[in-house]
Amino acid sequence: MPKKRHQNLYSKPQSTAPAALSSAAGRNANRDGDHDRPSVNELLASLRRTRLNGGGQQASAEIAAPSVPPQIRQILSLPETPAPAPRRRNRFIPRVDPQGRRLPAGPPPPRSWVSQSRNAPALDSSISAAVADYDGRLLPGLFRPEERSLMHVVMRKLVLDWEYQRSYNLYYLYSLPDRVRMALISYLSTFYEPGLSLSDLKLIILPQLPEDGSVEEHAAEPLPSPSTLNEGITHLDLSTSVGRSIKLRELTSLLFPSQPGNNSGPLLESWDAAEASPTPRPLLPNLTHLSLAATPETSPAASWKQLLALSTRLPTLTHLSLAYWPVPSLTPNAMFAKVVTEQGQTVQYGGTNPYSHSLDNDWSEAILILRKLSRSLYGLEYLDLTGCAPWFEALTTSVSLEGGQRDKVDWVGDWGKVENLVLTTGYAPPPRDEADKVGKFRELVSKARGVERAIRARRSGRGRFITVEADRGLDDD
Repeated sequence: MPKKRHQNLYSKPQSTAPAALSSAAGRNANRDGDHDRPSVNELLASLRRTRLNGGGQQASAEIAAPSVPPQIRQILSLPETPAPAPRRRNRFIPRVDPQGRRLPAGPPPPRSWVSQSRNAPALDSSISAAVADYDGRLLPGLFRPEERSLMHVVMRKLVLDWEYQRSYNLYYLYSLPDRVRMALISYLSTFYEPGLSLSDLKLIILPQLPEDGSVEEHAAEPLPSPSTLNEGITHLDLSTSVGRSIKLRELTSLLFPSQPGNNSGPLLESWDAAEASPTPRPLLPNLTHLSLAATPETSPAASWKQLLALSTRLPTLTHLSLAYWPVPSLTPNAMFAKVVTEQGQTVQYGGTNPYSHSLDNDWSEAILILRKLSRSLYGLEYLDLTGCAPWFEALTTSVSLEGGQRDKVDWVGDWGKVENLVLTTGYAPPPRDEADKVGKFRELVSKARGVERAIRARRSGRGRFITVEADRGLDDD
């Protein structure tokens, strides 16, 4: 049966659009919106152009502007809000501390790494006392690591474990850099309780060969001479070791090796022919700074006779420390000794008797020794006499000779280059309530100032200007 078809002349319009029409319109709208919305590459390109062309104020204003929802931004035709710039640090600029030292990369170490363990043994009191006493008398220009630096920690560990290091690193100590070797010698002299011995000094400045003598197996090329290896060593700090663990006679034999006697060599054809074996070079050819500082306990063991023998071979020395050395004397142990002559007279054995300085004011022997020392060390520019207050007068006083002449230390000719003279007492000022000690301290300070005035008056423009370092008086602020 055929289906009836009705044509409605009047129909009510639909309130909503058909589903197909709405979906198609939505797809077209989304497609148009996708075309209008910039891509990621376009956003990055516009952001780069904005950073290059725009000023800092515009960029900061855009970053500080409040964000707007995307729908409202499209209606109001507002530009896209640029993303905030990432905070980047220039990796080529190293981090430094307030002192200007470069900091290591990474976060700081934990406190437990840098602090001392509670179970660690404390340092010996003698070592601490040595640090307090001799830290202020270092040779000028001597490399000394800072107290909390890694180098200081390593050097102190080497010194405290020196009994093991001297045998384990026997063949490698001499290969350290020159300034590290000079610092190691200073650390051993000051902080090592037994003191620096002659064998320890040989380990640092001389290459040690194996016992079997097989050098070719251990070295690819022959080593240069010891003088060539030690050309960079200019400082030798033997503070507190002289007279305690090392003698100046042994030091002289080590630094200036004598030519071995070889009388069985071939005879020369002529008297004018040159000798086959040249004179050996000094072990430290460029040594200019030497510290022979003693301690109040080891001061009597210091020998002026051995110092005079050593000084004749050190004409290039410019800095010398003789802190806490005793009164200059060639026979210090014979102060009370007397001998009887053939005529039956009793005379003093040495050049100084117990009353030479206190009652007679006789400094003839001390002046004689200082004059010999000044003639050998004529290039001296720095002289440290800390703790030598008992013989400050010998520096400027004079004694009469037979021909009516006066004998004294020459501060114009021989020691005319001395610019820095240290004349400190070597101990802290006493309390003000101790009248006797205060008076003695002021007397020593006055002697040091008197030495400065006397030397300046003698030079009177003929030598270099001298600066005397003395203790500050109790009345000085």
